[in-house]
Amino acid sequence: MNGLADLTTIIFLVLAIIIFLRLRNVLGRRTGNERPPFDPFARRERAPVDASANEKVIRLPGATDRPAAPAAAEDAATRVGTIAPAGSPLADGLMAIARADSTFEPQRFLAGARMAYEMIVTAFAEGDRKALRPLLARDVYDGFVSAIGEREQRGETVTFNFIGIDKAEIVDASLRGNTAQVKVRFVSSLVSATRNAAGEVVDGDPTHVAEVTDIWTFSREVTSRDPNWKLVATESVE
Repeated sequence: MNGLADLTTIIFLVLAIIIFLRLRNVLGRRTGNERPPFDPFARRERAPVDASANEKVIRLPGATDRPAAPAAAEDAATRVGTIAPAGSPLADGLMAIARADSTFEPQRFLAGARMAYEMIVTAFAEGDRKALRPLLARDVYDGFVSAIGEREQRGETVTFNFIGIDKAEIVDASLRGNTAQVKVRFVSSLVSATRNAAGEVVDGDPTHVAEVTDIWTFSREVTSRDPNWKLVATESVE
């Protein structure tokens, strides 16, 4: 009996050693470099911000692209002063808009108005209704589209070459409620000729660079998140 007990003890001892060795191979041994257990309440350090990476971020167009609000009214007065002398009716109108919309900058507006003018006159000549839609107020758009439609019904085509804007200046500005309106006088050079279905010139001159003066009024709701201005009125000067 004692021999049988000793044999059983040896067998269990061997089995224990085998199991221990297998567990060590599966679980591994501690080396002192193991990660500590995850603590969901532990304070975590934020990764450092790479300033150079922020400079490469491309922001989509929209209200987030607007410059920060100026720190003082004097800054708005300085910006308006580059367009109109202090105390003039034009300066007063621009200042009223600047007070209601801290992102309004007359010089930036004028640069955008020049771009809009070229886009609109080119799109009208080409009959591009899609390009006109986001740039015009509804009634102005309807008028432009009606003129394009009548031209197409007559079988007329337009030869058009926009040379450039010789001068653009803000001549009037006002704020009525939340609606800002800015009037701009454009003096531009262009070549334009309208031909009938037979190819005969019925208006304009395809060989002559004409000087054209237009006064356009742009409008925007200063409380709107949409930063775009739209054309609300046109006037040609002979």
